[in-house]
Amino acid sequence: MSETILAIDIGSTKICAIIAEIEDSKVKIQGHGIAKSQGIKKGAITNIELASKAIKKAIADAKRIAGSNLTSATVSISNAYAKSLNSTGVVNIPHKDISIKEINRVMQTALYNANVPNEYEVIHVLPYNFRVDDQDFIEDPFGMNASRMEVDVNIIMTQKSNLSNLKKAVRSAGVEIDGIVLSGYASAIATMDADEKELGVAVIDLGGQTSNLVIHTGNSIRYNDFLGVGSNHITNDLSMALHTPLQIAENVKIRHGNLIETSNEVIELPIIGDEENRNNVSLEIVHSVIFSRVEEALMILANSLEKSALKEQIGAGIILTGGMTKLKGIRELAQSIFPAMPVRVGKPSNDIDGLFDELKDPAYSTVLGLLLYKAGEHTPYEIDFQQELLHSKDVQQENLSDIKIANTINEVEDIKLTKQKRDTKIEKQQKNAPVDPDAFSFDDLPDISEENNNPIKKLANWAKQLF
Repeated sequence: MSETILAIDIGSTKICAIIAEIEDSKVKIQGHGIAKSQGIKKGAITNIELASKAIKKAIADAKRIAGSNLTSATVSISNAYAKSLNSTGVVNIPHKDISIKEINRVMQTALYNANVPNEYEVIHVLPYNFRVDDQDFIEDPFGMNASRMEVDVNIIMTQKSNLSNLKKAVRSAGVEIDGIVLSGYASAIATMDADEKELGVAVIDLGGQTSNLVIHTGNSIRYNDFLGVGSNHITNDLSMALHTPLQIAENVKIRHGNLIETSNEVIELPIIGDEENRNNVSLEIVHSVIFSRVEEALMILANSLEKSALKEQIGAGIILTGGMTKLKGIRELAQSIFPAMPVRVGKPSNDIDGLFDELKDPAYSTVLGLLLYKAGEHTPYEIDFQQELLHSKDVQQENLSDIKIANTINEVEDIKLTKQKRDTKIEKQQKNAPVDPDAFSFDDLPDISEENNNPIKKLANWAKQLF
């Protein structure tokens, strides 16, 4: 069975929308649209109307190429206002076999136990360690025999106001949100391979106005951090240092940006506000400006990596992705800042069919990661922002309907139904015979637990049959 989906990466410099078909976990791109970002700064929406127009343009271009009209989308949300916290859930397994229902129950318990601040909303609950009885680091507890199960989870949440503004901007563009994924998480999905997931890896996404760091160890993301610095800051620095317009500074960065080699060559550049005169600028100055900004950003991210306390668990090293990785020599510079770890530049996965040449760029890792997320490459048994358990097991969904965490909707419905049946029975008895208010009825006894074979209920049933 195939499904057509729309993924939108809402970045600070560009908005990219892709329409793709998913069939048997394989992704095939049908159309894409790219628009320049407006009303978005450092990952946060600052003008809903402008942001909505840019989103609408990207979606319209994608629809025109794909010939599909979709009304819901999976969107990325910036790490800018995201926070993480850890929690643990423990449940007993009454039937000794672990089913999807039990896994859902332990995940919901971990979420229930977490101290989520009122101004935050949960977008991911990611399990990184299952324990079955006393056995640790279980890869997949499904189908195992046990009497008790525990889970350690990393809960990623974002400010409610930030999420609300994002929803408003997307809805104004004529699309409803059916999935929200942290942008750093999506980039990691698009660039990591199976070995790197197994060994532990840090993914650094160097974007236009922001940089993200996520650490994947065990089975899921364990840490995420955000830095409000990106390649646009290099352009601004060049513009100020060379006294030249921003667009000219951007062209200089793209054409002459090199973090390894310096050159004594002199180039001629226009001056801001002066159309007649030009400046002669040495490429040595260009190199110095770019090098200092990139080095500063990577040093801050290296400090964040140290703070995570997970550095020892990163066996596969660092993956660099995002638009800034197109600067020559960025891998070598990162290698000098992370000396004991291998560093590579990560391009999006080749497992996607119909990938346009334009999209094979590290700048599009996040939007392609959104497609792969929808195709099932998310963390096994994670709970998404709609509070649904994501899994690939072939089981009937109704098995999840009777999870009892606090008073769920299904539990309340069960109580109502039982009460209605009892009330109906009493009404029938009242019609057929006068009822003594002091009389005792076996039917009024509460059914404490069918599983435990309540002895009082058994006695009541036996007495009814006897008399």
